[in-house]
Amino acid sequence: MDFYGVLEAVILSDDIALKEQSTLQCLTYCNENEVRAAEGFEPKHFDTPSYASKCCIVEPRALPARKDFASKEGLATLVHAIAHIEYSAIDLALDAVYRFPFMPMAYKCDWLEVAVDEIRHYKMLNALLETLGYRYGDFPVHCGLFDAAAHTAHSVLERMAVIPRYYEASGLDVNPQIMKKLENKHKIAEVKILLEALEVIYDEEIDHVRKGDRWFKYLCEQEGAGEDIYFTILERYGLLEKHRPHINVTARKEAGFACDEILKLGAKTCD
Repeated sequence: MDFYGVLEAVILSDDIALKEQSTLQCLTYCNENEVRAAEGFEPKHFDTPSYASKCCIVEPRALPARKDFASKEGLATLVHAIAHIEYSAIDLALDAVYRFPFMPMAYKCDWLEVAVDEIRHYKMLNALLETLGYRYGDFPVHCGLFDAAAHTAHSVLERMAVIPRYYEASGLDVNPQIMKKLENKHKIAEVKILLEALEVIYDEEIDHVRKGDRWFKYLCEQEGAGEDIYFTILERYGLLEKHRPHINVTARKEAGFACDEILKLGAKTCD
């Protein structure tokens, strides 16, 4: 199997069925074989995300406001935004395997498992979007996660710090807040479906962040760096200045964060 050739094709493809089939194939292969990159292998730099063929990419400030979740269009904008995060996360998980071939087999299996989860999350949300009368690509999106992956392409340590340990961990903070806003509309059938999907995503994203935490700490040990380099990296990317009104202490602790980190990120208490 041309493992890295398959991964490259899957990352570039906008066909979710192909992504699912090939990701499962890669995971099975990884579980049964020692995967090594061919001599001289150099991962490609991707200029555009795979969803560029489906979506209109705009600056974050140009995204539509999401307020009226009681209307089908209003709810669809929310579902679309979350579906876009999950779609983006598929390619990021696959890229974590493709771009850093020197990492251990357990690392490769971990991120292929994450990609499988993200595909399932996206499919749940896309099915709901279609129930609402829309499809992925009907609303504009931003490419912040793709840009973050591009900026960290040179360093797996920085990738683990920025993508799972910052962006995905931030999702653990935001998810319960979204669910809280939707709770008083849970009698609407589509809202109920979304709440159920968000519950699944929340539980599985804790595991994704935990995987990122594990490999971040592994890399710190390998490189002889203190784990407080996390904050140096966040500062380097201008992420420390971002306002975090809600820190999910429980979920972050479950995912591997220490209380001193959680407090430094802005939590008032951490027991």
